[in-house]
Amino acid sequence: MTVLTIEELAKTLAPRQAIAGLDLGTKTIGLSMSDLGRRFATPRPVIRRIKFTIDAQALLDFAQSEKVCGFVIGLPMNMDGSAGPRVQATRAFVRNMEQKTALPFLYWDERLSTVAAERTLLEMDVSRAKRAERIDSAAASFILQGALDRLSLLARSEDEFS
Repeated sequence: MTVLTIEELAKTLAPRQAIAGLDLGTKTIGLSMSDLGRRFATPRPVIRRIKFTIDAQALLDFAQSEKVCGFVIGLPMNMDGSAGPRVQATRAFVRNMEQKTALPFLYWDERLSTVAAERTLLEMDVSRAKRAERIDSAAASFILQGALDRLSLLARSEDEFS
């Protein structure tokens, strides 16, 4: 497994391969999936965190069943751009996953993704109980959608210069 930049990931992806978005929380892992055209991110049910080995296996089972070719994982930077304890925990999670999979990971700045997800769920008039249940996967979708939009922009730029 390798940690890639967005440009490196763009070069390694074959057409019609889906990627997954992850929002790593302390209690859950929010999941989302791209379509095969990598245009849209769709929330998926969360993985309830138990301990790393169980969490990792659940994530790998998800990746296998969905034919995931890479992961975009939210990097929870502080608003001032500094890295706090949650960034360290996310990087440690990815380092531990390195022992379990060859699938690439891409870190994606997730500042305000949970706020955006919460706002969207509020606009959809989702009840407080349902919001709590869906917020992590909605945040994973925002994270993934940001990366998908950047991949699309890179592809268009590549086409212009070809």
